[in-house]
Amino acid sequence: MRPILAITMGDPAGIGPEITVKALAQEKIHEICAPVVIGDKEALLDADRFSHTGLEFHEIKEIRDARNRHGVLDYINLSYLEKGGWAYKEVCALCGKASFAYVCRGIELALSGDVHGVVTGPINKEALAAAGVPYSGHTEIFADHTGTKDYGMLLLSDALRVIHVTTHVSMREACDRITAERVFQTIRLADEALIALGVDKPRIAVAGLNAHAGENGLFGGEEQTAIQPAVEKARSAGFDVEGPIPPDTVFVKAMAGLYDVVVAMYHDQGHIPLKLSGFRLDAKTNRYTSVSGVNCTVGLPIIRTSVDHGTAFGKAGEGRANEESMIDAIKTAVTLAGVKFGFALPELER
Repeated sequence: MRPILAITMGDPAGIGPEITVKALAQEKIHEICAPVVIGDKEALLDADRFSHTGLEFHEIKEIRDARNRHGVLDYINLSYLEKGGWAYKEVCALCGKASFAYVCRGIELALSGDVHGVVTGPINKEALAAAGVPYSGHTEIFADHTGTKDYGMLLLSDALRVIHVTTHVSMREACDRITAERVFQTIRLADEALIALGVDKPRIAVAGLNAHAGENGLFGGEEQTAIQPAVEKARSAGFDVEGPIPPDTVFVKAMAGLYDVVVAMYHDQGHIPLKLSGFRLDAKTNRYTSVSGVNCTVGLPIIRTSVDHGTAFGKAGEGRANEESMIDAIKTAVTLAGVKFGFALPELER
């Protein structure tokens, strides 16, 4: 038995279809799960044309009709696109509408129990807005469509794990959203998520917001009014947590092994160190040699993992996108499904 995963292919104008077919062409993926792609036939076939995977494409209507074997790409065709009916590298309302529909179908399949988790390819926020989709990203879509109030964005690489108190808002709004209750909720979500990933007693570090973690109020008071009270409450509740720790050192300590996860206060505070730990760019070729990293939405009633990069319009349609993050996202979903549903799974290679 292998977990069944819905793979949403992402915005057709970006690299999502390409990294999807490249990842699912690998035999090791089919050894650990039964993937079914949700997307558009024409985009998948075109991605295969310039990726040269040699896959057989098998369109299905129901998950039970999948062949589930290496060399065959099982997919559900939502038929938003005609052949040549979209352009790579361009923000497009139709592609935004289509990518949103892929995600919604994946959520429906997970909620109904037809799949054990959803792995998402990258979508484009401008394309969503052009299509009139009222969400800033995957995290908000999954939370709303599953009726989840307390949720968080967890990023993982081989060297670092980070969860965010705030995400897709302006810096000014992020500061307003950093409350003692929200910080405490994020600490709780971090603990639950790491236990689901197999960490018995997670060691949690909480970053400060301000320089030097506020220096006892000299550089800002959020540490004293919101972060420290949340940490004290979490300790009283039995969590192994420390903070607030100056943000310029807390990630170094986590990468050294002192902590299992860092609670970051805002989007870039967490994303920058995570991507530094997992992304590698060759300046001579301007190509990424590594894009290791996974994005998980935690607190949901279903499993959702994602690549930790965007649509990369600059290289879309050229066959040079790196599928490493998609493979990592699939492996993380398999790990989570193993814990949640009791699958006996082989050890996953890194």
